Amino acid sequence: MYAERSARSLPGAVVWTRSGPHTGGEYRVLPDGCTDIIWADGRLLVAGPDSRAFVARDAPDREYAAIRFAPGQGPSVLGVEAHELRNQRVPLDALWPAAEARRLAEQVADAPDRAAAVEALAVRRLRDAAPPPAYVGPVVAALRAGRTVAEVADRTGLGERTLHRRSLAAFGYGPKTLARVLRLNRALDLARGGLPYAEVAAAAGYADQAHLAREVKTLAGVALGELLQDSEA
Repeated sequence: MYAERSARSLPGAVVWTRSGPHTGGEYRVLPDGCTDIIWADGRLLVAGPDSRAFVARDAPDREYAAIRFAPGQGPSVLGVEAHELRNQRVPLDALWPAAEARRLAEQVADAPDRAAAVEALAVRRLRDAAPPPAYVGPVVAALRAGRTVAEVADRTGLGERTLHRRSLAAFGYGPKTLARVLRLNRALDLARGGLPYAEVAAAAGYADQAHLAREVKTLAGVALGELLQDSEA
């Protein structure tokens, strides 16, 4: 069973778990502009920001406890620029000292609430690190609101080249790709709520339903209808 909740100590982050009997098999992880720290099989790993759907294969009965950082939050916790992790899954000991990563994984494994333990290690790490840059929140908010890259650059006073460079560091890709990813997730939320596809396209900011269909196929790898069926399953 999959469950998630808002992180108690990291605004915008989400704590999630997957546990109990399940059949395993392939599943599709959609791009969301986020980075995760995941405990599974006694180890901690990092899932970087995806620019396209990631198709993973799961073993039956595997348990997960994880925290998904808000866009731009992960690099401050991990100490690595987001573009270095784009479309990757790497063990935490590739980023942090192996002894520390092993000790933390053991702490999570022994904790009565593993998800809370993963959140706690992220909070401790962030306490000793620099906070996310001040531009992160305004950039994400403006792109979610449908602002163009030029408008976001002007509003933040960064300039388009600087905005692109800093977006790579914070989000893993440039602002145009981040805008597409955020728009996709907005559209999927609307579609899962039962809104007709044409209305989804209009509400999410696509030119038309055909534009929505192309973007879903490009970023998710399957048609919208199939994607929604997989979500329900």
